[in-house]
Amino acid sequence: MTRALLLVVLLAAAVGCQRDEEASTTTVPPSPTAAAKQQLTQATLSDPKTFNPILVVDSASAMALEDVFEALVRLNPKTTEIEPMLAESWEYSADGSACTFHLRHDVRWQDGNPFTASDVAFTFKAVFDDRVPNSAKHVLTVDGKPIKVETLDESTVRFTAPHPFAPLLDSIRAVDILPEHILGPALEKGTFAQQWGIDSPPGKLIGTGPFRMVQYAQGQFLRYRRNPDYWMRDEAGKLLPYLEEKILLIVPNQDALYLKFVGGQTDVHYPRPEEVAELQTKSAELGLTVSEIGTDTGTQFVTFNRNPRHYEHNGKRDPRLNWFTDKTFLKALAHAVDKKSMILNCLNGYGIPAVAYISPENRTYHNPNLTDYDYDLDEARRLLAEGGYVNRGGDLYDKDGNRVEFNLTTNAGNQIREKMCSILKEDWTKLGMEVNYRPLDFPSLVEKLDTNFDWDAILIGFTGGIEPQNGANVLRSNGNLHMWNPNQPSPQTEWEKEIDTLLDEGARELDRAKRQQYYWRIQQILQDELPMIQTVRARMFVAVRRSVRNYEPSVWGLYHPERIEIAE
Repeated sequence: MTRALLLVVLLAAAVGCQRDEEASTTTVPPSPTAAAKQQLTQATLSDPKTFNPILVVDSASAMALEDVFEALVRLNPKTTEIEPMLAESWEYSADGSACTFHLRHDVRWQDGNPFTASDVAFTFKAVFDDRVPNSAKHVLTVDGKPIKVETLDESTVRFTAPHPFAPLLDSIRAVDILPEHILGPALEKGTFAQQWGIDSPPGKLIGTGPFRMVQYAQGQFLRYRRNPDYWMRDEAGKLLPYLEEKILLIVPNQDALYLKFVGGQTDVHYPRPEEVAELQTKSAELGLTVSEIGTDTGTQFVTFNRNPRHYEHNGKRDPRLNWFTDKTFLKALAHAVDKKSMILNCLNGYGIPAVAYISPENRTYHNPNLTDYDYDLDEARRLLAEGGYVNRGGDLYDKDGNRVEFNLTTNAGNQIREKMCSILKEDWTKLGMEVNYRPLDFPSLVEKLDTNFDWDAILIGFTGGIEPQNGANVLRSNGNLHMWNPNQPSPQTEWEKEIDTLLDEGARELDRAKRQQYYWRIQQILQDELPMIQTVRARMFVAVRRSVRNYEPSVWGLYHPERIEIAE
């Protein structure tokens, strides 16, 4: 889990210019032609920020590039196992520290050049280059050293870590392989980070994926055409993908996104909670199938600033640091989180209480044995009194006579989180606290979190994945997303030190059943120490037009998207 996870909710402003491989002046997406009836239209909330896969830190850019580039392996969302892609097989060394990948021989870049092991080595050389800002390098750095990547021949490449590194396969599936023959000179010159910006003509983007980007109208849409030389075939030997074209509309407003789907302009929609019931009611009329696909794999939580660099100045300690590091205070607040009300009023009933840091959708690493903090304001008041807090005339004071007052924020415009903050403020005010709710635009929020650290309490969310080690930037005491006290030179508490150790041991253990115990223990520590107070998880739905076949989504992604097709 990286800074990219913070940025997934950032909405870009739409502006009107266009770049097109075909030099078209069209400002609306084309309808399917006689030769391209197999067209799928989807939508995204914002423009991409880059066309360089290594630099991607936002969901819009990731969605824009997902069909153009490929990684060595991918996740099978049905089994949650890793399956081959550009690498057709692999094996580990006897001690588990090295993994050798055997590449496919039938893959060519979209410009006709052959794909080789040199492209793989080049890509990871770019990942580890200090001049190339990216998230993958943090996940693939083991004991402070980058994983060694070397070519053994044109179709064989070996990854070697200082010791067995269990997250390897899951970590490298997030790294799209890039063409050395195109980007190699830029890496040597130190200009790699400036390559393939959104001002690049789509025709210059060369991947190995099932589609080529052929048109980008900024603020309007992206258009893709099938790669006629794609390497994948179905069981009958037919060329994949089945779709001829894809359109990705750019719709920077969630209400407009919904209206376009209902109006028939898009084929797939992931509804907000307040949209689910209406879509279910109108499904027959609109020719839709509305399906529940599971529970949110991520986490939405409240965290409090424990950073002494913000609260200690000139020998004076702000009392807020005492409150936010007081386990009794935090437990009292945890008992004042009305999850039932959040589910009913913020998620329209489509949700579950969140207890563990890892979602129950992650059946291997979710700890099911944790006890939740029941919503109980009387218990919260009892705990506060036990901790020396005194209520005077409805106002809460600490044992030193300081009025308990702090700011609560979230990203402005996220209606669900704004409603959740209103519920938090109401209940915490009932305890006598003065809670100043101040929503911020997302860039300002990110600046406070990772630059000036000027915040008290925040409701924020992270996406979740199968591999818990990918959340090390959040969990490690020296992690840049260890928000409550980031980038610690050494662990400031014993429980943070224990989590650091558990992460190291969990990454070394290759046996999944044994690994589970490390991450279960981490979740227990988080539940006891409360650096993150969990809230709720949404139940996830998808609405798909009945003309769309083989669209098989899950909370972990699409199953074999290359097989999607449109019924005649």
